[in-house]
Amino acid sequence: MKVDVLLGLQWGDEGKGKVVDVLTPHYDVVARFQGGPNAGHTLEFEGKKYVLRSIPSGIFQHGQVNVIGNGVVLDPVLFREEAESLEQSGIDIKKILKISKKAHLIMPTHRLLDAANEAAKGAGKIGTTGKGIGPTYTDKISRNGLRVGDTVAPDFNSRYAKAKAKHLATLASLGMSDPDITDIEARWLDAIDYLHQYELIDSEHVINRYMREGKKVLCEGAQGTMLDVDFGSYPYVTSSNTVCAGACTGLGVAPRNIGEVFGIFKAYCTRVGSGPFPTELFDETGKRIRDIGHEYGAVTGRERRCGWVDLVALRYAIMINGVTQLIMMKSDVLDDFDTVKACTAYRINGQTVQDFPYDVDGMEIEPVYTEMPGWKTPMSSLTSEDQLPQAFKDYVAFLERELETPITILSVGPDRAQTIVRESR
Repeated sequence: MKVDVLLGLQWGDEGKGKVVDVLTPHYDVVARFQGGPNAGHTLEFEGKKYVLRSIPSGIFQHGQVNVIGNGVVLDPVLFREEAESLEQSGIDIKKILKISKKAHLIMPTHRLLDAANEAAKGAGKIGTTGKGIGPTYTDKISRNGLRVGDTVAPDFNSRYAKAKAKHLATLASLGMSDPDITDIEARWLDAIDYLHQYELIDSEHVINRYMREGKKVLCEGAQGTMLDVDFGSYPYVTSSNTVCAGACTGLGVAPRNIGEVFGIFKAYCTRVGSGPFPTELFDETGKRIRDIGHEYGAVTGRERRCGWVDLVALRYAIMINGVTQLIMMKSDVLDDFDTVKACTAYRINGQTVQDFPYDVDGMEIEPVYTEMPGWKTPMSSLTSEDQLPQAFKDYVAFLERELETPITILSVGPDRAQTIVRESR
């Protein structure tokens, strides 16, 4: 049995949480393979709204197993807040959630390091969320990290003290001497005890055993392809591999065992924080997209930058991930536009290119647009493909031709019920 992978194709915030929630009834296991609490997945159903930061988005369905994989970095305090909130909603989360022993822990001092490193960059800051994600992955790569499994080791206290001392020395070199972390450290250690109420697993063995037993596994990514540390718009990226290959390293799944790859994208583009954004709109149209789409960060609340859909970047993301099916989100946001645009190429130094460049930071890029008539029809109440306006069907067909990949699911609103599965695909 192969695993399927679901991930974002743009700069994050594509709507992955909703899609995982919609697809979960077809799976036995949902496993998160990378990222940390900087990535918020928003789900809406039955008139309620939920934001998940570390817990997989399959948690709301029919008792499927949910796994936090080894590629995730976990903040015990934020995890506890999130988990207890779900428990208050009536979800027996301890029964269905398992946590990899190899997932790395975000320490209180990681947050301080994040803030100090960002401040040191000055005007060159990358727009981090300040939640300690980058420093935690740095410790992981430099072989200095603390993992969930370490918390049950007899010498955990000395391991923690050693890691903290190293961080404090680094902070002192950055001008932050003797920070008072007494209160947040006490909360952190208390949250470590809370973690022990969950089943801590060797996730690579568990996931592969599920596969041998014929169980269907959905691997859930966070953020988006264009934020990947290797293939994104470096250095304005996250600290992990957000692409399909990240499911292999973040869960212990062999490449040959990847099945369907669901790529999620919006009918337009958004980005939070600093970094290049070739199709960004600075005019009233961009503001209108932001207002209609409620484009504000699910975790940070930061205003998102908005622009037309970028097919140059999308083709690149589809190639890198081996996407087999596309899922288009927020189609309804463009319902009332007279025209819609799609960037099909870049013009750089007088040359027209269709391949995403090595470095787009600071580069003068002129998007080459194809303009199409808008559908001028409210779609949020539509429930089947045959109800869709013809102009919208033409737009979808255009995207499929350009991207050479089928669009199998269309989202026409934030609720899980506002989802159209294209029966003809």
